[in-house]
Amino acid sequence: MYINRISDEYKRVFSCKVYKLAIDGGFSCPNRDGTCGVGGCTFCSSQGSGEFAARGTDISEQIEKAKMLVAQKAKSAKFIAYFQSFSNTYAPKEILKVKFEQASKRSDIAALCIATRPDCLPEDTLELLSDINRDKPVYIELGLQTIHEATARAINRGYPIDAYDRAVDELKKRNIYTVTHMIIGLPGETEEMIYETARYIGESGVQGIKLHSLYILSDAAIKEDYYEGKVKVLSMDEYIRLLAGCIERLPESLVIHRLTGDPPKAKLIAPRWSADKKRVLNSINRYLSDNDVTQGSRLQIFQI
Repeated sequence: MYINRISDEYKRVFSCKVYKLAIDGGFSCPNRDGTCGVGGCTFCSSQGSGEFAARGTDISEQIEKAKMLVAQKAKSAKFIAYFQSFSNTYAPKEILKVKFEQASKRSDIAALCIATRPDCLPEDTLELLSDINRDKPVYIELGLQTIHEATARAINRGYPIDAYDRAVDELKKRNIYTVTHMIIGLPGETEEMIYETARYIGESGVQGIKLHSLYILSDAAIKEDYYEGKVKVLSMDEYIRLLAGCIERLPESLVIHRLTGDPPKAKLIAPRWSADKKRVLNSINRYLSDNDVTQGSRLQIFQI
C-alpha cells in the first residue's frame, strides 16, 4: 500500500507539525454577485464553505483567534494562513495585497493557502501571488469538482473546463503549488465519470488534490433536489470504494491533501456518516490497508 499524503509532505517541507488556520478574507464570488451567475454552486453553503473560518475584518486578529483554538496542541508547530471562504482572489490586486500581506508578513505564518476559482486569476493577481510565493510558499486551491460539463451545469459551477486548464497553466508557469478540489458522488455521475475526473486532475499538472463526498447542507441550494429525491448521496462504503478507485488512478507524485470532508454538523442533512470524521478516516485507512490500495496502480490501464 502507498498513499502520497500531505502530512508527509508538510514534515518534509516544514520539518515540524503544521496547522492550517482558517480565516475569512471578506470576499464574495462571481457566481453569487451576478458576474457569471447567482446563487453560487448548488452544494456551497451561505458562508462559502468557510464555516470553520475565524471572523473579523482584521486578518491578524483572525489569525490570533484561530491560533487560540489549537494553542494546547500547537506549541512547537508552524501555521498556514488558510483563506477559505468564497473566492479569495476575487477582488482588485490592491485589496488582495493588503489582506495577503497581513498574513504573509507575520513570522508565525509559514505559508499561505488560498482557495479560489479558476476564473478569478487575472494577470495582475497571478503576479501578486508570484511575488508572495518568492517570500513564503503559496498554495492555491481550485474548486473544479468535476470535468464533465453536464454535471458542471447541474451544480451551477459557472465556468468551463478550459478555464481550469488555463489557470493551472498560468500557475505552473509561476511555480505556484496548486491543489484541485474534487467531489465524489455528484448528481448523475457514473463510476467511470468519477474516475475520468480523477485521471484528468492527475494529468493536469497540479501538485495536489482534495477529495470528499457530496454532502447536503441546510443552506445549500442542492437540498431542494435532495428532498425531492432528485439527488442521492453515497453510503460510506460506496464512498470509500470509489475513493480508493480514484487513488489508484492518480499518479504517485500527486499529493493527497484530503480523503474526506468536514461538513459543519449543525448544517448537515446528509449523509450523516460524514459528520463523524474520525470514524470515516479510520474506515478509509482500514479499507486502503486491507485491500492494499496503491496510488497509481491502475494509472497505466486508463492512459490514452
